[in-house]
Amino acid sequence: MTTVRVLVTVAVKKGWDIFQLDVNNAFLHGDLHEEVYMEAPPSLVVDQCSSSRVVCRLNKSLYGLKHASRQWYAKLTKALSSKGYQHSENDHLLFCQKTPSSIIFVAVYVDDVIITGTDSGEIAGLKAFLDQMFKIKDLGRLHYFLGLEVLYKPDDIPISQRKFALDLLKEYQCFDYSSVSLPLDPAIKLKAQEGNLLPDPTYYRKLVGKLNFLTNTRLDITYSVQLLSQFMQAPRDTHLTAAFHLLRYLKKDPTLGVFFSNNLDCSIKAFCDSDWAACPDSRRSVTGYIILVGDSPTSWKSKKQETVSFSSAEAEYRSLRKVVGELVWLSRLFAELTVVQSSPIQVFCDSQSAIHIAHNPVFHERTKHIEVDCYFVRHKLQEGLISLHRVSTHNQLADILIKALTGVKHSAVLGKLAVRASPPT
Repeated sequence: MTTVRVLVTVAVKKGWDIFQLDVNNAFLHGDLHEEVYMEAPPSLVVDQCSSSRVVCRLNKSLYGLKHASRQWYAKLTKALSSKGYQHSENDHLLFCQKTPSSIIFVAVYVDDVIITGTDSGEIAGLKAFLDQMFKIKDLGRLHYFLGLEVLYKPDDIPISQRKFALDLLKEYQCFDYSSVSLPLDPAIKLKAQEGNLLPDPTYYRKLVGKLNFLTNTRLDITYSVQLLSQFMQAPRDTHLTAAFHLLRYLKKDPTLGVFFSNNLDCSIKAFCDSDWAACPDSRRSVTGYIILVGDSPTSWKSKKQETVSFSSAEAEYRSLRKVVGELVWLSRLFAELTVVQSSPIQVFCDSQSAIHIAHNPVFHERTKHIEVDCYFVRHKLQEGLISLHRVSTHNQLADILIKALTGVKHSAVLGKLAVRASPPT
């Protein structure tokens, strides 16, 4: 999804049209290179001896095969390669064709395809070619892709999951509940062993899975969903209550989403933060980071750290390593998308100690147990890929990804991140 958001961001800023295609019966186009058999369908009448069992040998791929998606991708890759398209080494869902006069990008997610670029004639020719090869539906300009609703406004493009959020509220019968202004109550600390076990844990798991899908545009609930996801193995009634509290927050404004501005600013900046020993059960810290292109958020994450940190500085440094790793990949992706970046990329952290560790190779005694992380961040710092800057806690935008904020702070951070309600269609 980060690749999709980055591609849309670049297209908006460069003024490229974005088109969407749908492939009819995509998995049926895959070729099989080994012998695969299936039981005869109940409606198929065949003459057979009572002592023999008749099966069908498949000549083509079929829905339900474990490798159907792989075979479809191989068939599509072969077709696009014949037209001069190469798949990206940074994300294999992305294909590109670059010539001296044009550049075209194709993003593929199973049977949904996005096409954008500088040459409308080449795009039209590619549509005709794919229709001849696979039979496609030309859905026109990008409006609805993998649950993401795209609107077009003069100054920006808002992307939300309004329909998915409304369907979720309807499925869990939340329209009769009152709405709340925060995704989590800051005063409540959820614990793994607190509360009564749910009789049907699949109900909770299904709900959290759908909430997780909403984080593709709702970065305001990313921390809450990360927290609720920690209790999937043995969910309890307190966890389900918190999940329904989150649904009541969604009810307040289901149209909330991210806005991609069409200004020409393509500079990247990142914010990272951590909440030391946040988990009351394991005492592990939470990492949060957000990466903006211009003023538009394109990549964000909230995740509990893999190990226990000895200090808040160490927790902050591990958060720093995570965002630098993402920036290494993003810088390669932007280069492939022909977006020139001015180095170094600014990374904002509110821990002066973590910044000192990155700059100072002498802190061996305090950092020997996180040595690999230290070398990685220092190497990218010395390469000139990043520059580290201290930001005050008041202006730390990643705060919303590591803990439950109060109402005023929550609204203030969302305003700075261009996260707001989508206008009516």
